[in-house]
Amino acid sequence: MRTARYWHPTAGGAVQCELCPHGCRLPPGAAGLCRVRLHRDGELKAAGYGAVSSAHVDPIEKKPLHHFLPGSAIFSVGGWGCNFRCRFCQNWTISQQFRDDGSRQTPEEVAEAAAACGSVGVAYTYNEPLVGFEFVRDCAERVRARGLVNVLVTNGYVNPAPAAELLPWVEALNVDIKSMDEAFYRQQCGARLQPVLDFCAQAAGAGRHVEITNLIIPGLNDSEDGLRRLAEWVAERLGERTPLHLSAYHPQYQCRNPPTPVETLRRAYELCREKLRYVYVGNVAAGWGEDTACPQCGEVLIRRRGYAVGPIGLRGHECRRCGRRADLVLSVAEALALGGAQGQSKSPA
Repeated sequence: MRTARYWHPTAGGAVQCELCPHGCRLPPGAAGLCRVRLHRDGELKAAGYGAVSSAHVDPIEKKPLHHFLPGSAIFSVGGWGCNFRCRFCQNWTISQQFRDDGSRQTPEEVAEAAAACGSVGVAYTYNEPLVGFEFVRDCAERVRARGLVNVLVTNGYVNPAPAAELLPWVEALNVDIKSMDEAFYRQQCGARLQPVLDFCAQAAGAGRHVEITNLIIPGLNDSEDGLRRLAEWVAERLGERTPLHLSAYHPQYQCRNPPTPVETLRRAYELCREKLRYVYVGNVAAGWGEDTACPQCGEVLIRRRGYAVGPIGLRGHECRRCGRRADLVLSVAEALALGGAQGQSKSPA
């Protein structure tokens, strides 16, 4: 079992984890809220290191990322555990438990698998990847060494120091802002809102490509005021060109609220478009809210139907009608240049 990063011993023989804002204090033999960081033999252990629960080649739009290498395929890996307890979790069978059957993958094997299948890189997804910080960090370095990209699909609940170590090795992120209501985070997720917002700002400030997802759950986080505050915060802190994905909820795990009506998505879509240039709807066949249009002239730059992508309105990197440069990352070389060479981050222009 690998020794974890970001922890310290405390009085009485316990250890305290410093990876995420929970700051779990663990007596000998105990596991953190994430289930994959354990106190053994006086040390905090990364028990989930290399334990892969899922591995697939996915369209990058499934992450979802709409402005980063559109139409590409990315090797996607998931582990076990999560530092949230969302009652509506869509992947609860892997996020809310840890199974250790003894089989492990090395970071080099993950990087090799990504290269062998012709993927643009690796997406760390399905469960919460940041609870497996050590494995993700080691994989990311090996993936970058092969000239491929790293993508995080995350709840963003991590402390600034480990985030600062990992972000230079990551080209793109989709961060889930579940609500702008602190009570929602506390009651539905067992967490806090502000650390998530801080991480989003930290990632954007490090020059990473950031997209945001909000799962709209009827009766819980679908108020007009909450949606308006989300769009305003994204526009003010991350920039009005930041893509926002509004995702339809379907009953899962412990939550039995009704599915998100299409009319609710339409209302949310129109509200958020008042502040943001790029708003998308997902997890539903609405027939709208999927295309990327030029904010200057309205030309459709990327047409989407589900995960089928057709770039129809581009001439190189520009809108073919008005010549405005598209707010898209279109090549792996361009993606790798976001942070400069050797994992060094830079501030956004």
